[in-house]
Amino acid sequence: MLKLNLGVNDIPYVDEGEGKTTGEVAEILEGKYHIMETFSEMHEEGIANALADSMAGALENIMAGAPADVNPFGEGESKIEATFKTFLDMRELDGAIDGVPTRAAMRGVNHRLKIKKGEPRPSFIDTGLYQSSFKAWVE
Repeated sequence: MLKLNLGVNDIPYVDEGEGKTTGEVAEILEGKYHIMETFSEMHEEGIANALADSMAGALENIMAGAPADVNPFGEGESKIEATFKTFLDMRELDGAIDGVPTRAAMRGVNHRLKIKKGEPRPSFIDTGLYQSSFKAWVE
């Protein structure tokens, strides 16, 4: 049985004084907002198609005489990761779940800026580390 996992590479937030990692932040956000769960529900068909297309491409390569891919789902996993990043950028969660957009996003809180505040921004991409560390993988 195959299982699709959605998560993050566990990276420390260096500039944040709390010493949290992307893994810890992802758990907090998932518990409160269900970001990845909502993403998978909203993009279920696209996710399934990405994985099916990836497997089909790997099989076509084998039938054409190429060696088997180490990860036949790699292309699909990459597409899912790109779709998640766009999902956050395009603010697809706004209004889809309670509390989104977040107050911090509406106030323009942005820890990438020297003054830490700018124009309103999409939720959940304050530093960009959560978004950039997102991973999808099949077991």
